[in-house]
Amino acid sequence: MDFQALSAARYSLRKFSTQPVEQEKLDLILEAGRNAPTAHNNQPQRIFVLRSPEALEKADGCTAAHFHPPVILVVAYDAAVSWKRETDGKDHGEIDAAIAATQMMLQAADLGLGTTYVGMFEPDKLLAAFPEMEGTVPIAMLPLGYPAEGAHPARLHSERRPIGELAAYL
Repeated sequence: MDFQALSAARYSLRKFSTQPVEQEKLDLILEAGRNAPTAHNNQPQRIFVLRSPEALEKADGCTAAHFHPPVILVVAYDAAVSWKRETDGKDHGEIDAAIAATQMMLQAADLGLGTTYVGMFEPDKLLAAFPEMEGTVPIAMLPLGYPAEGAHPARLHSERRPIGELAAYL
């Protein structure tokens, strides 16, 4: 699929099948996150793969978004290595991690899998549930898997503002 078609077709999947995600596909998705551009190439993004029943249950307790996917990718960044803009100290870690998340979501769509970007979670609760994430700042949970039968985009998915409202030629 060409990129224009892929970016238009990709939607936030909220109804997952129980079909497991193949390791080969998961590896490609993780590679897309690893290859994401980051400020000064500091690569602060950290990706935690949750797929055991215990990990998925713990993650479910940290969010109000319950989609029951076979995999959740928690995308975070390490503030100790993220680039800070010299003029005002702005930390670009969250931006870098969000770019990695976007690339992983697009790679997943290209492989026939679905995701949704979940920002509605409790970071402190997530960090307490997963001590392995210590030292990172979680920014998103990405439920990942195959669409369940009958899954479809939300009714507002195709509603887009005109390009003239979003882009300005200066």
